Amino acid sequence: MADRDTDILLIGGGIASAMAAATLREEGFDGSILLAGRELDAPYHRPPASKGYLQGRESKDDALVHPPGWWEQQRVDLRTRTSVMALDTAARTAKLSTKEEVAYDRALVATGAMVRRLSVDGAQLDGIHYLRALGNADAIRADTEGAERVVCVGGSYIGSEVAASLTELGRRVTVLMQEAHPLERHFGGRAGAYFRSVLEDHGIEVIGSDEVARFEGDGAAEERVARVVTTGGRVLPADAVICGVGAQPDVMLARKSGLTLGELGGVLCDARLRTSAEGVFAAGDMCEYDSVVHGRVMRIEHEEVAAAQGATAARNMLGAAAPHTAVPYFFSDLSDWASLEYAGPAVSWDEEVVRGAIDEGSFAIWYLERGRVRAMLSVNGAGDVDRANELIASGEAVGAAGLPA
Repeated sequence: MADRDTDILLIGGGIASAMAAATLREEGFDGSILLAGRELDAPYHRPPASKGYLQGRESKDDALVHPPGWWEQQRVDLRTRTSVMALDTAARTAKLSTKEEVAYDRALVATGAMVRRLSVDGAQLDGIHYLRALGNADAIRADTEGAERVVCVGGSYIGSEVAASLTELGRRVTVLMQEAHPLERHFGGRAGAYFRSVLEDHGIEVIGSDEVARFEGDGAAEERVARVVTTGGRVLPADAVICGVGAQPDVMLARKSGLTLGELGGVLCDARLRTSAEGVFAAGDMCEYDSVVHGRVMRIEHEEVAAAQGATAARNMLGAAAPHTAVPYFFSDLSDWASLEYAGPAVSWDEEVVRGAIDEGSFAIWYLERGRVRAMLSVNGAGDVDRANELIASGEAVGAAGLPA
């Protein structure tokens, strides 16, 4: 017999669960809600970890999804530092790390993702960091204090944002990446070349089309990293290294619980975010869902997507039976040097239509496939994100002539 009952169990302490809890109450749900997350803190926004919080401009309270006291006011039982160790989807019970067994009626699995770690010689050396949580940002800020040279491995969001933030803190930074330009994998070569110029104009060394071969230590004991050696033969001095080389969905609990996994590595869901188990939904980085917007199965790692999916899952827990139709939205900032918004994402495209002037730093790129808008990148406020959402959702073939000036 279970130690306690809850109407809805939210598994995972990130924004997907936090938004699910808020949406449940906003929709008038008056039943019991329990949120169990292994994180040390209440759910918080993760983007500040590589930007404002890392720079010391934002506090931990600033990053919270809901203000202190919200959980008690909304009668949500928030359990931090608490993992769900086992989920019996047939009996509808969950075993917590506190040894309690909880019976639930409906559940949301939102366990997020884990950083992907490099597997090369020297990867165990001190001074090599990965960024996922605010605590990681604390460690990076402290460990790079007074550093002469920091190497950021990876040219995606984390690598580029951390490079900008550490430069603002006075560090000398090198970005090393497999692709030719930062953010190129997301936005293509033209946008990537622009973001590269932004970083280089602020003193960041950018090395593309190369990768880590090994890390080397600082002496006979080789306890701390001192150099990054690349496959191209470069030797980069490094007092500290921050790796932003992607993430992998955390599906350990889902696999153990017998939930069906998808080809993209996540928990397979239908368009309503329902998993293979009755009464169990999924949202966030590990949610692999049938996207009615894209006409294919998608798994997307970004905060805004996780928040929107948490809200959709909550409504469907209450019987809405509605597909997840939100067009995925992304945002990023390279300090205050450049900001971007992106609606999409474009899995593939055959045409890029530029509105504005890339060399002036205010432009939009529309990504088309057979005349249909698949995505739009807005840089420094250019472009019409709302119109992009409409065109992406409709699938209407408009061609370049049908795009906003």
